[in-house]
Amino acid sequence: MTHRHFWRWLAALGVLAGLTGTLQAQTRYSYSSNGAEVTDSQTGLIWQRCSAGQSWSSNTCTGTATAYTHEAALVYAQTQTGWRLPNVKELSSIVDISRSNPAIDPVAFPATPSNGYWSASPYAGSAANAWVVNFGNGYVNHYGRDVNDLVRLVR
Repeated sequence: MTHRHFWRWLAALGVLAGLTGTLQAQTRYSYSSNGAEVTDSQTGLIWQRCSAGQSWSSNTCTGTATAYTHEAALVYAQTQTGWRLPNVKELSSIVDISRSNPAIDPVAFPATPSNGYWSASPYAGSAANAWVVNFGNGYVNHYGRDVNDLVRLVR
């Protein structure tokens, strides 16, 4: 079973039911007073609403998301006090499989590019790879650490 089929299979079983639907998303997420952070009531995680390289302005994310190699993503996250690169389970928890391009709630995470996002999780099958969540289609896969992908931080 491929990774994309695994997620679709979980959805069919209802395991990911809490990740889908506009009504559930409205009750799932709450926002900081300045709007730049979103708290997920299902996981207790606090996310940056914007991708690294973007800025929160006028109730949306503006600017261009910055792509990093996996090592550069880890270094970047270490420079952001109180924030870290999420593991693959955490990052995939904000996928909304009822959506595509992007497969993420657009209110909670506006202007999210439909690209791959690095997780902190290494791929056990090869030290040269790490896990990535693609917010274009919601699929989870592993890529070479030298690939440039995007970053969303969590705490």
